[in-house]
Amino acid sequence: MSAMAHPPSFYETPAPAGLTGIKAWLLTHDHKRLGLMYLWAILFWFVIALIIGLLLRIELMSIGRTIMSAGVYNSAFTLHGVIMIFLFVIPGIPAIFGNFFLPIQLGTDDVFFPRLNLLSWYLYIFGGIAAIVSLFTAGGFPDTGWTFYVPFSIGTKHNVPMTVFAAFILGMSSMLAGLNFITTVHRKRSPDMGWMQIPLFTWSLYATAWVQLLATPVISITLLLVIAERLLNIGLFDPARGGDPVLYQHLFWMYSHPAVYVMILPAMGVISEIIPTFSRKAIFGYKAIVASSMGIAVAGSLVWAHHMYTSGMSDTAVFVFSLLTFLVAIPTAVKVFSWVSTLYKASIEMTPPLLFSLVFIYLFSVGGLTGLVLGAAGTDIHVHDTHFVVAHFHFTMFGGTGFAFFAALHYWWPKMFGIMYNFRRAYIAATLATVGFMFHYVPMFIAGLMGMPRRTYDYLPQFAQANSLAAVGGFLLVAGLLLMFVNLLLSFRARVPATDNPWGGCTLEWTVPSPPPLHNFVGPPKIPEYPYDFSEILKGSPRT
Repeated sequence: MSAMAHPPSFYETPAPAGLTGIKAWLLTHDHKRLGLMYLWAILFWFVIALIIGLLLRIELMSIGRTIMSAGVYNSAFTLHGVIMIFLFVIPGIPAIFGNFFLPIQLGTDDVFFPRLNLLSWYLYIFGGIAAIVSLFTAGGFPDTGWTFYVPFSIGTKHNVPMTVFAAFILGMSSMLAGLNFITTVHRKRSPDMGWMQIPLFTWSLYATAWVQLLATPVISITLLLVIAERLLNIGLFDPARGGDPVLYQHLFWMYSHPAVYVMILPAMGVISEIIPTFSRKAIFGYKAIVASSMGIAVAGSLVWAHHMYTSGMSDTAVFVFSLLTFLVAIPTAVKVFSWVSTLYKASIEMTPPLLFSLVFIYLFSVGGLTGLVLGAAGTDIHVHDTHFVVAHFHFTMFGGTGFAFFAALHYWWPKMFGIMYNFRRAYIAATLATVGFMFHYVPMFIAGLMGMPRRTYDYLPQFAQANSLAAVGGFLLVAGLLLMFVNLLLSFRARVPATDNPWGGCTLEWTVPSPPPLHNFVGPPKIPEYPYDFSEILKGSPRT
């Protein structure tokens, strides 16, 4: 399609019609505008959490006090965790790229509930504001960690109710988004699109949405119970009143471990889109990847108690949850095997999205394998609540979801904004971030194996070298991420126009203009028999 034939983009035709300026954005029903509104909000929170994380690392550079007191440190790492988990990692990929691209990949004009979609965004914003308000209210931000473990979260003088309420609101936003995506897939996709014609990114969002819808109510109720415990002295979790703090742990992890897959499944979907595009090759094992996405959603909901081996569980329970933890690794391994098999003997074209994807595969694999160390009760006993857990978590969530997020950002940036970014700066940023990541978190594995406990303000001299090295890695990581964001922002100044299909992709979003029109498609889309058929690309057909 030539540029002259392009219809006006969604930037030029707001929905609902008749609105202009900021109102056209704040009252929009267009899934693409909402995706962009999520993008800027989520990036804002990510930068805030990144700055807090860097300050924490500066504090741990040396033994004793460096830049903050112990109390401030405890509140800072709690704030870092709450923002990263609830405001970045969980909503990041589904809210931005899911909102923007799920309807397009399904061959339709919008999500099934556009107004509900707008409500989800406002709930997200309100939840973030509530978290910030808690900083300036009596008691200040909690020092409990992002898990809000009782009985400490009940007894601390910090403002736990406000922060917990913020997390509750964010959970409501997540549930509504999940409901919307499920309904859209079932009721709104193109009538010519069968289940085995759905792109893998949309499949990952579909599996994620079921987890969001079914697991989030558990944490929502649990958070309300914490508020009730503090305000009404009910005694559900406080052992001094006959309560059981282990009950809270069960309820919390019954959501929070499935939430790990809310974080990682969309990331896997992103990688499943990027790998075949730049391999010029159909994805290996399409049906196996689909099955593994649903399998992870189910199996991942059954392993929560592997966080609680040291809480006094029976040997039988420990064995069962350890076995289930090892079983959930199987569908994950299926995905990694499929990605690597797709790359095997492929016509690989190296680009920034592919580079971030390859880094993701490595970092996530390390995170997954170290997860098996924690899933085995015999080894978990020794490394539980050490920096080994911190390193594993960040390899999985940041090395996994974070780098997949960066890959998605570089992959779909031309489609979202109609402009290209500088490849050279993107390569340098990805390299800096990867090297910094390794130097930052690998020493944590070593310190954890040596016995350094997590959530500690100070440490013994034998851990000094590992923490100093981690600090160097932290600065490199932040430098790489800063360069990445600067490069993307500079693309707005350079305004190098992107073609409709700059990567040679074959899913439906690459058949529409860059940026897409208001209703996505000018006419009824042609649904391919198979979403990863690169035959035309291999024939040398031009990228339009």
